[in-house]
Amino acid sequence: MKKFIAIFLFTGFSLLSYSQKNKFNIIAYYSGHYSGIDGYPINKLTHIIFSFVHLKGNKMSVDSKGDSNTIRKLVSLKKNNPNLKILVALGGWGGCKNCSPVFSSAAGREEFAASTKQLLDYFKADGIDLDWEYPVIKGFEGHPYSADDKNNFTELVKVLRERLGPSKEISFASGALMECLENSYDWKALAGLVDRVNLMTYDLVNSRNATTGHHTPLYSTALQTESTDNAVRFVERSGFPLNKIVIGAAFYGRFFEAVDSVNNGLNRPGKFKSFVTYLKLVPQLNAKGGFKTYWDDEAKAPYAYSASEKLYATFDNERSIALKTSYAIEKGLNGIMFWELSQDKKTGGFVDVIWAKSR
Repeated sequence: MKKFIAIFLFTGFSLLSYSQKNKFNIIAYYSGHYSGIDGYPINKLTHIIFSFVHLKGNKMSVDSKGDSNTIRKLVSLKKNNPNLKILVALGGWGGCKNCSPVFSSAAGREEFAASTKQLLDYFKADGIDLDWEYPVIKGFEGHPYSADDKNNFTELVKVLRERLGPSKEISFASGALMECLENSYDWKALAGLVDRVNLMTYDLVNSRNATTGHHTPLYSTALQTESTDNAVRFVERSGFPLNKIVIGAAFYGRFFEAVDSVNNGLNRPGKFKSFVTYLKLVPQLNAKGGFKTYWDDEAKAPYAYSASEKLYATFDNERSIALKTSYAIEKGLNGIMFWELSQDKKTGGFVDVIWAKSR
């Protein structure tokens, strides 16, 4: 009987450990107002990442009273969802101007790590997401970058882990274009230090492109190498474990103008026009505007084109997000994240698609 109990306990512990280790995370970035979070299906999320906090001198700083209230509101959601984790994200696009110079010195990294612990303890938040766009390579116009950023990023994560200990989560958002994946991070060194990487597998075709394409495709095609699968495979080859990789879904689309009708506008010359949240995008993709929606079965991605307006749109939809979720589960990834929650419907939206597919 004792032997049976011992085997049962061991088996139960093993299953519990496996379940925890292989938990599928649904991670929402949130940049909205504290009052706007009400009504979203929070019980279907494992993480919410407040976006963003920034550097003030060498320290992490919350920008305003409104942002402080939003973080407090997010943390309060844990009362009804005890397993929910609330992280704060540093930086974002255009929000990390001083990251390269501050993190270039041991003193700067130490001061930042100390302020991070202080801020997380104050708000009772669960961790930090580093969204430095980008170490080593050009990011936002006018932001400094250096070849030393790669090593300095690793050293930053090391001191954060030392300061925060094992109980706080550390993740980072990585661009998914090959230039970033190849140059910005020491993947092997980071593997043992962070809880996960959030691969921004969107904006793979963006405002800097003069040719249309899929901005958030699952797979590469003959005409577009950059894709979710391409990024995942590279990171895995670089020594970073699959069960710490999170892929991204886009709750927004991108329009390109002056696009001819060849191939219904796909992979054609064009000029970036605008970023549009999915909530606003869907009503525009109708017959009245001349739009027809198409499906690229090689990329597993939707797109739309209006011949009358010469407009092309690239985006995620319910079908592509469901396929990304299945891909993440089948590959044994850490989960799926998205930018961002306030761009979703409060009911019957993309979060519900991810949740249903991941059950």
